[in-house]
Amino acid sequence: MTPPHAYGWRRLNVGVVGGGIGGMSVAIALRRAGHEVTIYERNDFAGEVGASVSCAANGTRWLHEWEVDVAKGDPVVLRKLINRDWKTGEPVSVYSLDDYEERWGYVYNMFHRQYMHAMLKESALEEKGKGTPAKLLVHHQCKDIDLVNGVITFTNGETAQHDLIVGADGIGSAVRNIIGLNPEKRPSESSCLHTNVLTADAVRLGLVDYSQNSALEYWGGQEGKWDKIVLSPCNGGRLLSYYCFFPRSQGDYTNQTWGTEDRPVEELLAQYPELDRQVFGHLSIGKEIQPWRLWVHEPYPYITRGLACLLGDAGHPMMPHQSQGACMAIEDAAALGILFDKDHFMGDVNESLSIYQEVRLPRATKVQSAAAKAAYNINERIGFSSNTDNKLYNVEDEKGKLTIEEMNGYDMYKHIDEVLARRKGQSFKEKEKFQDGIPVDLKLPNGTLVVEVARL
Repeated sequence: MTPPHAYGWRRLNVGVVGGGIGGMSVAIALRRAGHEVTIYERNDFAGEVGASVSCAANGTRWLHEWEVDVAKGDPVVLRKLINRDWKTGEPVSVYSLDDYEERWGYVYNMFHRQYMHAMLKESALEEKGKGTPAKLLVHHQCKDIDLVNGVITFTNGETAQHDLIVGADGIGSAVRNIIGLNPEKRPSESSCLHTNVLTADAVRLGLVDYSQNSALEYWGGQEGKWDKIVLSPCNGGRLLSYYCFFPRSQGDYTNQTWGTEDRPVEELLAQYPELDRQVFGHLSIGKEIQPWRLWVHEPYPYITRGLACLLGDAGHPMMPHQSQGACMAIEDAAALGILFDKDHFMGDVNESLSIYQEVRLPRATKVQSAAAKAAYNINERIGFSSNTDNKLYNVEDEKGKLTIEEMNGYDMYKHIDEVLARRKGQSFKEKEKFQDGIPVDLKLPNGTLVVEVARL
């Protein structure tokens, strides 16, 4: 082990607790920054199963920077966001993504979770690529961590010592509890059942081929009710991933877990007697119907302690209604990759983790709050929040809403440079152009500057 306060860049031995999307992402970022990375996964299979994963430009940009082979994830490139009338299925709000890549430099990808995970896992572990390939150890469930000396103890009796420990172990994080966080949470007012539909099956039955739209599609959500259907196409459009929300009073799944026996299709259909018959027909042939437990977490006061930090759902679990959960984990990974690279890391792990918290926690907390609002008002959702001329448009706070400009215009390099300059007592050279990573001249759809909103 290198002395903890050696000045100048040094190679770290990093332990990542959790081998999901966030864990693989940070392994990629840190191996490329020059470090030795070991991933510890508690299960015998490190992949994640189930549903679709949204990866907007603010996540996709890092996949490209890390030279991940995105095509191996078999994504759908989204072209629209469509909100449909609950009963008729007619579009009531559409946000076009036709100029999305031109505006933000990267496309909006929709992946199947298993394919995305396999794509990231290959990039983290493969011999080719920048840096030393990460190692993956399964059947290693974290039991305890010596936060001063960096020693992880596993339930199998083994121990491992690291210079830096990243807790990427998800919503039920063990690392979170070890660093002293006991989340305040409550069950969401809505429940969710997820199901997968094969496009070929729907077409064979004469149902609408939604895959042709290359769109993230919603039914409902405009009336302040909890009933909402979300359709995500993935696997090149061959698979349609449906998230089906309804009031928790009509079905409470807070004590059930994903991966158990499938729920009967009748249980799903019973929630939606008045739903548009086309999408109802899709749900009627749904497979792998699984409950998704939804909890609302209050923001955490910190995400680092000692030699450990939290990443993704372990550090800022959020409702799914902004489709930003994976992107926030990827951004976390990118921040660590920058802070520990040869241009930024000066040997003090604790100092770098302090900057990580300062950079990441406010942004992730704002998305977390916005996701909770979008649960019952789809106009709060990024994209639809820009459709101010829509007759159904209504948001809680026009100046406080989350927008596509704020999410995709963000420059993490500039944000980190700004924080570093402030800590060194130096002037940030681009202070007239950026504030907290946001261009000061970036305008919202209503003409307001993003930075002006942030200062309120």
